[in-house]
Amino acid sequence: MMKKLKNIYFEKNDSVIKIIFIYIALTIMALLSIYPLLNVFSVSLRPDNLLFTSNLNILPENWTLENYSKALTEIDLLLWLKNSLIISTLTCALTLVVAAPAAYAYSRYRFWGRKTGMLVFLSTQMFPASMLLLPTYILLVKLKLTNQMAGLLIPYIATALPFTVWNLKGYFDTIPKSLEESAYIDGCSAFKAFYKIVLPLSAPALAVSALFAFMTAWSEYIIAKVIMTKPEVLTLPVGLVRLQGEFTTQWGVYSAAAIITSLPVVILFITLSKFLVGGLTVGGVKE
Repeated sequence: MMKKLKNIYFEKNDSVIKIIFIYIALTIMALLSIYPLLNVFSVSLRPDNLLFTSNLNILPENWTLENYSKALTEIDLLLWLKNSLIISTLTCALTLVVAAPAAYAYSRYRFWGRKTGMLVFLSTQMFPASMLLLPTYILLVKLKLTNQMAGLLIPYIATALPFTVWNLKGYFDTIPKSLEESAYIDGCSAFKAFYKIVLPLSAPALAVSALFAFMTAWSEYIIAKVIMTKPEVLTLPVGLVRLQGEFTTQWGVYSAAAIITSLPVVILFITLSKFLVGGLTVGGVKE
């Protein structure tokens, strides 16, 4: 009896110690992740274009919002922000419109070439964007889509589609087919059962897929740099890089623009946060 009590005591202590070490490790990783963001925020508040300072406080001495004012008025940040929002939102919406029915078909129906098609989707993720840049550029030039937002939608949707199809397909596999069969008995068509039953139950996976598609377009630089050359169609990544001068850079304005650029993504993460954990874990099932 005493041995059992000792074992229980030591097991509880071991579990407490493990939890403490886990929290310590997570705290350290969180601080390492947050530090660069706090540093950029601090630079954006410094006057006179100061990049380095001996003051280690987040709020520097004589801090000012002048850099944010310059970012909004003296450069085309709002234009870049509008272009990126339009392209990212359209990429997100069109990717889901194409990926959801495709993933549902792969999940529910058995047809010739089904596994091959899924492997082809997966294999496209092996190629980096720089490798596909030349054929993409030639294609868009022949279609006369350079310096047009539609020209960016084609490669962005093609990049986001494989992951979204795989993610949604895995989540659809976890939804019982009996729900749709019951809807068929009640007179629902296949499309209505998909729209009314499957899609609402797949909100977590749709949120993860939407976020991935949005971020694919929001942070992409290489293709946008080559395709978009006119000032009025530049996206945020290309526009921000242009703020870096050959001999000097307005680091305060650059940092303020970077902070403003991150706000839409932060808002999107907060909005979809309740769906993200479920979409990332439940959707990760085997083929």
